[in-house]
Amino acid sequence: MLNTEDNPPWSAQRSGFPVNMKALLLLGLLLLSITVQGKVFERCELARTLKRLGLAGFKGVSLANWVCLAKWESSYNTRATNYNPGSRSTDYGIFQINSRYWCNDGKTPRAVNACRISCSALLTDDITQAVACAKRVVSDPNGIRAWVAWRAHCENRDVSQYVRNCGVWHAVLKCSVTDDVYFGNSIK
Repeated sequence: MLNTEDNPPWSAQRSGFPVNMKALLLLGLLLLSITVQGKVFERCELARTLKRLGLAGFKGVSLANWVCLAKWESSYNTRATNYNPGSRSTDYGIFQINSRYWCNDGKTPRAVNACRISCSALLTDDITQAVACAKRVVSDPNGIRAWVAWRAHCENRDVSQYVRNCGVWHAVLKCSVTDDVYFGNSIK
């Protein structure tokens, strides 16, 4: 292509793609990156949402433990997924709920789907269905211990930091399945 006033060297036309096509491609890539990332909650935003959805104290599990679990399972990301080659299953969403037992992704062999939910429903910005399924998981005999990340990072630890300064404090926060930690303005 010749360098003319109608087509200077810095022109988008020089690459062979029309300017409007490049703009559409760039817009598409931008939208795709937003879609793939999903919603990443702030810590306190998640704590308030989980409290509103009834997880605070559900089956004896404190709100702080739920926020801790979400931090270590998904970094608060609603679109997080993790493939497990050993079981050929995938963990989905903010709580990393597994397709082998809890949801249906249409590709996990011998899936149980105990939550009676599509795994894709666990990847939405609205975590209402993810919370409902997490309630189902924690209602099983394993309880909150069903989550490996909770056992590794939250169990028997002071998890109060996960709800501190969020405006969701309770008089009692259960920090492990067996230990209660009382705190308030003067009790810790």
